[in-house]
Amino acid sequence: MERTSQCPYPPPPPPEGFVRTVRSVTRGIPALLAAAALLAVAVPGAAAVPEAVAAPYTVTAPDTVPTSAPVALTGDELATSWTGPLSTRGRYVVDADGDRFKLRSGNWAGAQGTYGGSGDVNDVANHQAHQKSNNIPLGLDRTPIGRLMADFHGLGINSIRLPFANALVHDKTVVPDAAVAANPQLKGKTPLEVFDAVIAALTSDGFAVILNNHTTSYRFCCGLDGNERWNSGQSTRQWIDDWVFMAKRYQDNKRVVGADLRNEVRRDTWDDANWGWGDEHDEYTAFEQAGNEILQADPDMLIIMEGINWQGIPAAPFPHQRPDLKPVRTLSHTLIDSNKLVYAVHFYGYTGPANTGAASGPGATGDPRYEDFTPDQLARVVNDEGLFVTEEGRHFTAPVWVSEFGAAGRGSTDAKEQAWFKNFTDILVKNDTDFAQWPLVGWSDDKGTPNDNWALLSYDATGKKLSVEDDGDWRATDWNKLVDAPAKTGRIAPAHHWNIVDIDHGDRNLSRTMLAKTDWSPGNSKGNCPDPERLIGLSRSHGRGLCTDVAQPLKAAGAWEMVNDERYVKQGDWASGYDKLQCPVNSFAVGYSMKGPAMVSLLCAPSATPLPTQGRSVWFDRGDNRPATGGAKGSDWAANDYKGQCADDEYVAGVAMTWKSLQLGRPDALLCRRLP
Repeated sequence: MERTSQCPYPPPPPPEGFVRTVRSVTRGIPALLAAAALLAVAVPGAAAVPEAVAAPYTVTAPDTVPTSAPVALTGDELATSWTGPLSTRGRYVVDADGDRFKLRSGNWAGAQGTYGGSGDVNDVANHQAHQKSNNIPLGLDRTPIGRLMADFHGLGINSIRLPFANALVHDKTVVPDAAVAANPQLKGKTPLEVFDAVIAALTSDGFAVILNNHTTSYRFCCGLDGNERWNSGQSTRQWIDDWVFMAKRYQDNKRVVGADLRNEVRRDTWDDANWGWGDEHDEYTAFEQAGNEILQADPDMLIIMEGINWQGIPAAPFPHQRPDLKPVRTLSHTLIDSNKLVYAVHFYGYTGPANTGAASGPGATGDPRYEDFTPDQLARVVNDEGLFVTEEGRHFTAPVWVSEFGAAGRGSTDAKEQAWFKNFTDILVKNDTDFAQWPLVGWSDDKGTPNDNWALLSYDATGKKLSVEDDGDWRATDWNKLVDAPAKTGRIAPAHHWNIVDIDHGDRNLSRTMLAKTDWSPGNSKGNCPDPERLIGLSRSHGRGLCTDVAQPLKAAGAWEMVNDERYVKQGDWASGYDKLQCPVNSFAVGYSMKGPAMVSLLCAPSATPLPTQGRSVWFDRGDNRPATGGAKGSDWAANDYKGQCADDEYVAGVAMTWKSLQLGRPDALLCRRLP
């Protein structure tokens, strides 16, 4: 979450008496010049408003929109409207029956911590918006949990993003009785045990729950707070172990549907996160590893991944930007279960593609904010940073969940933010986009003034509720428009996949079958496709492969074979003068291994039905050779490298390479054969 500043350099404190919204919370300011001096790696420059881009699938917005409160379902009605677990089909999330389940969500914050990082942690004044959560979801001190469930239903939502800190996993302290005063059944419990009870209440009332690893410590996010990356304040191994623990803890509850891996990955004092560099700051690799280990522990979970929220030092002389999901265009993730990946992105009006959101001082730049754009410009920017992922038939195609957005409501007179909120929710409506508002629950004082006027629901110390639906909150019209918007419903057709295998910096074992076996090519970098898929393409220099399940033949029960010589080249020389690796007849390539740039072996799986042996050579030693249609069309799965790719109705039977003329054994041609 991040209404203050989406970067390590937050704005200065607000003037005395200023309404304390989330946006007004302050944190300590680090030494900007020290960070600048140590910036060793250049990143792309400040983002400009993109030119027109291909729009994703859209639903025409209605001419008129509802302004009345959503129809509230009961817990039983919501529970019977969908069946867990959830998975994906193309750009849509679907339930266990294959029916669309649009994530209409809210963020129930608190268990990630609210402490601002300075002063006495027990003093409420040192917590976000004067709200001390005691490291459990907000509101349990003043409202019975059953009442909270009913109020959530009243907003028209069907799912909850539930942030937590890694500290919560290990915290053995008992929450103060005052923290659960309205829920005495929770007295004597640890924060994790309260979290258990909250999940049980939510899922019993029909809500889908998505766990969100928001922070490492209980310190409030998001600046230079020690929570910048998944491995800030902890190792990557510990972070993954915590996720596996949480997945196993709730795996019997099929309404705990997703693991939102980490909130708003961003620069720390010295280093940026990166996408695919293979080092300890590589978000791409860490997220793919975590997602696959979670799926091994609980194959029912959705794996939800944000992009990089911020790179660079936010000052005019230095490159800086908000990449979000842009890197996915050329390097998307592959999970051992391809129908479990969801991408996520956050938008707030006061931030921008290269604007941190800081109003002044360190961290403030002159770059445009999202609220500065015209509606058409905003739509292009939002598509460029996130919604493009919903385009069908790409290697990156997946649902996109806008898992945080919001605005200051009651009492705010910020006309630019209000216009942005209308324009942004119009985009969500038009594109039928899954969403989660930040935050759901906050406190209000004894005069009915919200501590945090971003919250949709506020409760005073006696439990009296103030809702976005009550008079005086300008957001109600746009919120109701969004929740009640027309959306695709019903059965969603199964979708095909084209998935990247990336062995640039190590193994990518993406097959459940091979994960259960020993190393099939020791000492070499190796990759293999998810079990329902086969290899369909290779790049020449970067170790990239492309897998698909289009027209996929069934695999026979026999063992998979590693081939590292020419013993199966028996149907004619399809690459004269070149070394060749070729699968046995009636088998197809599902993996490969390399030593540096050189091909070493193919991994071949037997087909349950006979396969044709007639084929064609697809050369890519001097340029791309890809089919004009089908096959991850319009998306580059190995940027700046030559690629060879079979057609969607073909399979890879062999690879040719040479050591002549200093070619170093790089793959030069594929043997592509038609499927029956």
